[in-house]
Amino acid sequence: MKTILKNAFVVNVFTEEIEKQDVLIENGIILGVGDYSDVTADSTADLTGKYICPGFIDGHIHIESTMLIPYEFAKACAPHGTTAVIADPHEIANVCGKDGIRYMLQASEGLPLTVYIMLPSCVPSTSFDESGASLTAEDLEEFYSHPRVLGLAEVMDYPGVISENEGLIKKINSAKAHGAVINGHAPLLTGHSLDKYISAGIYDDHECSSVEEACERIRKGQFIMIRQGTAAKNLVDLLPLFKKPWSDRCMLVSDDKHPADLIERGHIDDAVRIAVKRGASPLAAIKMASFNAAQHFGLKNVGAIAPGYAADLIVLNSLEAVEICDVYKNGKKVSSNGSVVPFEKPVVDNALESRVHRTFSLDMMKGSDFIINCGEKRKCNIIRAFRRQIITEKETAVIDFSVNNGIDIENDLLKIAVIERHKHTGHMGVAFIRGIGLKCGAIASSVAHDSHNLIVVGTNEADMAFAANTVIEAGGGLAAVNNGAVVSKMALPVAGIMSEEDARVCAEQNAEIKNAALLLGCPERSEPFMRMSFISLPVIPHIKLTTFGLFDGDSFSLMPLFAD
Repeated sequence: MKTILKNAFVVNVFTEEIEKQDVLIENGIILGVGDYSDVTADSTADLTGKYICPGFIDGHIHIESTMLIPYEFAKACAPHGTTAVIADPHEIANVCGKDGIRYMLQASEGLPLTVYIMLPSCVPSTSFDESGASLTAEDLEEFYSHPRVLGLAEVMDYPGVISENEGLIKKINSAKAHGAVINGHAPLLTGHSLDKYISAGIYDDHECSSVEEACERIRKGQFIMIRQGTAAKNLVDLLPLFKKPWSDRCMLVSDDKHPADLIERGHIDDAVRIAVKRGASPLAAIKMASFNAAQHFGLKNVGAIAPGYAADLIVLNSLEAVEICDVYKNGKKVSSNGSVVPFEKPVVDNALESRVHRTFSLDMMKGSDFIINCGEKRKCNIIRAFRRQIITEKETAVIDFSVNNGIDIENDLLKIAVIERHKHTGHMGVAFIRGIGLKCGAIASSVAHDSHNLIVVGTNEADMAFAANTVIEAGGGLAAVNNGAVVSKMALPVAGIMSEEDARVCAEQNAEIKNAALLLGCPERSEPFMRMSFISLPVIPHIKLTTFGLFDGDSFSLMPLFAD
């Protein structure tokens, strides 16, 4: 079946030009771009005044972080022009191991966007994490034969690369043997250490937060993934990279995106829109959102509008406003004016589905579980969190444990705990944090990167226990509570990290629980749940909290609560 899209302004990502042309499509492939007025087609669409650009590709995302199963994720993303994503399922793999990877592969089959998979490299992220599973190089080997598996996902244990950890190097060498791409994750790494990290075969990174950091990496051969997610928003700080020569070595990614953000603001189209509004060339931004990712990941004949390329296309009413009209995947219209063309839900093996639902093992908590036994003033190491950032700073404060067991709401000094939830070890780390901003109550979540234990922040121990128990009773999810009552909750029964609700229902629930956190005192647009979820990730500088206690991301070692 032949289709002609006529009289459109076509974006050429090879030359960064726009030309008024026809696009001829047959069997999902672009047969030609030019004047096809003399060709008879089965269907035609006159796109006079409209633009056509390649479908957008998210170069790095954890679908689980949208809290949506892949089917609902695709429904949410298709209207935003996303025709492919490079997904790292290390969230569900940390909970369910190989079953988690199998689930994501089955649950993402036949969607109106292609879900490519990068195999999780660090499950758990470090030896200081307690995850639900551990994956070796041998465990990953079986997946390389899958046609949608592209390589090894972000190597977060950069100290392990530098020190040549045997198990990690084995995973990297296995990926190399398969000719696979290896993703990086090395925030603030520089100089000789960065050289050694890259020389292991790691040629991209999504953790850059400054132009200087990104330029050093580009000069040393890496691709830079410019991240615009829900918690980490690096795009504005990296705007100079939208100009040559840097733009040719950059792509756009979301990494972690909450459902309300995805529905309300968009996906990669949101990043393109922000960049253009801030003065970036729309042609450069579109190329970074499509062709550059395809080139880096070795996706042949994807990411451009040219003969022989897949007909993954976006029709725009406005180039400058990135106003999306229609979206085509393999030549078929999958979305029109914000509405998704219905598609079948992928079938997941029943036994596998059952296993990814039974992932929560934890006794009910009591307020006394969060008490730190110290009745005097002590100097303590504390976590300092920041808005729009997942990087934290280490601070010290003199804490009076004789008053509210150290909690000082007036000075934004709250209590935080991370509770092991996979293997019933009874391990729990308790510490203090600034920057979340609660004035009353507590919030809790089983989304806690990357091991996804139960994390809770509160203004008093009784509400901390109640929030934790609300999540436990739901079999996973988010909760906001106050004075022993639930203000809002959101169930996440799939591995304790994903909902089975419709994307819009999930987005509404997500927005509701965010609003509940605001009612408890968190500042607007502070994304407390997303930021809290990263407090337990030890591979992000500078100080984190695990089930074993405080963790120093600079020395890569545990640190004591007491600093005196």
